[in-house]
Amino acid sequence: MNHHVIASSATVPESVTVGPFCVIGEHVVLGENVVLGVGCVLGEGAQVGAGCELGNYVSIGAGGKLGSRARIGDHTTIYPQAELGDDGFIGSNSSIGRLPKAAATSTVKAQADLPPLKMGSGFTVGCSAVLYAGTSYADNTFVGDGAVVRERCSIGQNVVIGSGVAVENDTKIGAFTKIQTGSYITAYMELEERVFIAPMVTTTNDNFMGRTEKRFKSIKGPTIQRGARIGGGSILLPGVKVAPETFVAAGALVTKDTTEKRVMKGFPAKDLREVPEEELL
Repeated sequence: MNHHVIASSATVPESVTVGPFCVIGEHVVLGENVVLGVGCVLGEGAQVGAGCELGNYVSIGAGGKLGSRARIGDHTTIYPQAELGDDGFIGSNSSIGRLPKAAATSTVKAQADLPPLKMGSGFTVGCSAVLYAGTSYADNTFVGDGAVVRERCSIGQNVVIGSGVAVENDTKIGAFTKIQTGSYITAYMELEERVFIAPMVTTTNDNFMGRTEKRFKSIKGPTIQRGARIGGGSILLPGVKVAPETFVAAGALVTKDTTEKRVMKGFPAKDLREVPEEELL
């Protein structure tokens, strides 16, 4: 026996394959040729587009929407009201659209009224990624294994967020930007279009490092403008503006605003020379 639980109001076409021990709630709508693995749970009003394949023990919360032809790995949770587009992939053990829970001493307070996560079509999300509610993703976003993207962020089309990257709250990332493995993108910063962030880059936003009330008025991450490139292991101090097409050499410490199309090198970073013409966008 399969031991399904399927609500009478659910729409389940004959072409759908339902694995053992699935629970399909009231008013769920499944498209043609959907495949549900063992133990999937679909909350009230969830929608799954045609041709989707859900692995074992996948959960879609109430009102969650999954576009057509998506593939979802085992033990992944899509939280209530999250909306994902067509032709996507999510690896196993990921959490998509969860609500944040801030520490008591955090400068960021939890919001119960965050809008749901929204993700365009053509997305790829790796295994064990955690993507919070309140953030929107344009088409063709790539998020690597173990990455974390917090709430109230805006992610442009064709952005790459590498494995183990942390993107903190209230951050904007422009189209075609690439952030490589292990980099830390702090809260309240902006990366414009076609920025390149090499592995293990650290950005910061608090000159007081958690002391005094002054910090609440002055917390601001860096602004990295169009086409700038940040070398591996670099550190950017709070509020600095990295000008368009700046090249920050590996291991540099950026303490002040840069000049457009210049190479910055050193600890602290100093202006070295002009970026070669053939390297410009």
